[in-house]
Amino acid sequence: MSISTPGGPERRPTVVTTGKKPAAGRPASDATAGAGKPKGGAGRSGGGKGPRKPIAPVKVSQGRSWGPIALFTAVGVLAAAIIGYGAWAAFQGSKPWEDRAADIAGIVNYREKNKELTQGGNHQQGPIKYDILPPVAGPHNATWQRCLGDVYNAPIANEHAVHSLEHGAVWITYRPDLPNDQVEKLASLVRGKDFMLMSPYEGLDKPISLQAWGYQLKVDNADDPRIEEFATTLAQNASQEPGVPCSSGNYTTGTGTTPRDMPASMGN
Repeated sequence: MSISTPGGPERRPTVVTTGKKPAAGRPASDATAGAGKPKGGAGRSGGGKGPRKPIAPVKVSQGRSWGPIALFTAVGVLAAAIIGYGAWAAFQGSKPWEDRAADIAGIVNYREKNKELTQGGNHQQGPIKYDILPPVAGPHNATWQRCLGDVYNAPIANEHAVHSLEHGAVWITYRPDLPNDQVEKLASLVRGKDFMLMSPYEGLDKPISLQAWGYQLKVDNADDPRIEEFATTLAQNASQEPGVPCSSGNYTTGTGTTPRDMPASMGN
């Protein structure tokens, strides 16, 4: 180490040379200014190591958010199902009613099995013997049973009910011992609907039997969706006398299995 002494007329500053090179990126004056200062301690400005490099932030991958994706997928599937059902319902509605009736599982089409029986019916007085019970067609009384959504709590005469079928009515019958909640469920499908009637019926081989002109369907309980399908498909459509009402004219609202023989000009 060499020390320069003042000389000449002017006093020069004393320069101490350490022999060390200044740290990279720092001016020499800084390097020399820091010489002799103690190392360590907070806020140190020297030491020969230079400023710290900034630490690059660590990126954390969070992955995909599956919640919105699942929601959008579910909505898309639901929309497709709704559109598909609408298209199917529109197609079903455009089919002839005979084809829709044929699609009802378990329905019996007596129009095909016995065409002579279902081509029409003559008016006859007194009791009539029917081979199919409850009857679905054939000769009948000149007076029909009113079928303006009527719910009869006692049996009615076959002869009057068959005339109602000829007008296009759907007749729902049920065993007298059918539970009350089942009877009420059937009644809710009948009340207030024209060309509909219901009544108890003795001797049924199934708890519930539905009749339209030339058609029959038997089911085990009132929850069966085919009941409403049968009613909506066949009411008025299965008529032998389209346009003839159930709610006016020569009709009866009486109960009992014996037919009421009345002149055609009278009603009861």
